[in-house]
Amino acid sequence: MKRSAPVLIALCLVFAPACAGLLAAEEASRPRIEPAWESSYSPVVVTEPFEETMHKDIAAKPARMKRQMDLLNERYDLSKNIADDATMSGGKPLPVGPTARLKNGLTWDTLAAMSPEEIKEKGVFPYLPLPHPVHEVGGMVFPEMVLKEFDRLKRFDMDFDLPEHFLPEFPAPMYLTTHKGMGDVSQGRNVTIDNYHILFNGLLNPKQLEGLRLLVTQFPQQQFNATEDRKSEKPSLGVTCFDCHANGHTVAATHLVGDIRPQSHRSRLDVPSLRGVNIQRLFGSQRGLKSVEDFTEFEQRAAYFDGDPVMATKKGANILERGSQVHFMAEFQALLDFPPAPKLDVFGRLRKDAATESELRGEAVFFSKGRCAECHPAPYYTDNGMYDLQVERFYAPRMINGQYIRAEGPIKTFPLRGIKDSPPYLHDGRLLTLEDTVEFFNLIQQLNLTDQEKQALVAFMRTL
Repeated sequence: MKRSAPVLIALCLVFAPACAGLLAAEEASRPRIEPAWESSYSPVVVTEPFEETMHKDIAAKPARMKRQMDLLNERYDLSKNIADDATMSGGKPLPVGPTARLKNGLTWDTLAAMSPEEIKEKGVFPYLPLPHPVHEVGGMVFPEMVLKEFDRLKRFDMDFDLPEHFLPEFPAPMYLTTHKGMGDVSQGRNVTIDNYHILFNGLLNPKQLEGLRLLVTQFPQQQFNATEDRKSEKPSLGVTCFDCHANGHTVAATHLVGDIRPQSHRSRLDVPSLRGVNIQRLFGSQRGLKSVEDFTEFEQRAAYFDGDPVMATKKGANILERGSQVHFMAEFQALLDFPPAPKLDVFGRLRKDAATESELRGEAVFFSKGRCAECHPAPYYTDNGMYDLQVERFYAPRMINGQYIRAEGPIKTFPLRGIKDSPPYLHDGRLLTLEDTVEFFNLIQQLNLTDQEKQALVAFMRTL
């Protein structure tokens, strides 16, 4: 009978010379473990001067961005089509879709009549996962509207990819649960370290004011720091929480989730709004963090550095003090309110005296045939759960622009209050409009909605 390694080791304490050969033979007989992927860790030691790396990246940028824009134009109609009867809370026109381009002469009705297996076999699913602008590299990328105000956030190796008309307004209005009568407490300004004190001194208590100060203070991040492998031309102090979450909302900046390896398997991340975090119990689109305090601490410790603590140490992670700083930041974030919804009653349902016929029809579809309310119940239109939509039923795994598309697993149920203010949609921003969102769920849930029902659903969601 073959002895196990522990038994052999015990015998070797007595018969050391003879057992040396036995242990070697035992080790040789074991199956060799081969690494399945590249390393989980990013390379830390830089082997070439910063200027050389920057010049290489600048030279490669046009081809990289052409690849991405070719993909987007193949998938979507990126034309500026906007609603003539609806705007975001601050007045920006809403983009109108659906924008997805259907293949093989299909219509939305003929596509919806097909089974998931048939859609997969024919390769005609219109809403595949969306790669990062340069997926092989990843990292925070900011839209041009943000760069016009903060050129410190400009990367020399890539640009943001989605047109501005598909993005939230900037700066977005800021609403506080404690000052509902004031409306936009930012007074139409982008809240920064330069103006936060004059805007909020007297409105917030000292803890909240300090929390806001931390949210608008720069701290090192993977691409924006002082090291030689940064992606900003000049050494950087880093980014602020409000660079991505301007005025407590979102600018639709993109990133890659930090908790997946290898690089090709990581999902694009569309920055979510912080409005209404006081009613949420899960944070991070795929992470399931259980409190805004956990989320706040996690962001600067891990997410800022692609989930790599070695890289965080190199580039200067800011370790927040849990007993004060984290709680101060969380206390302020908990004040960020949804935008006003004058057509909703206290239970989050439409007021019949204020809603249109189309909006009321949409509400009926939302709570019945559309099955939307099973995950998005009133009044805030979230159940604070996580669900696996199993979208991989509709497409075959493969590599697209550096991303390996495959089963994605569970994602959180985002609140739909104020949803018109937060395009693009889904965790990776692949759904550019509310119309795209309705078509997506009509397909994956096999709802067989009529055109009238789809239009009514969009009308209802604009009221939330």
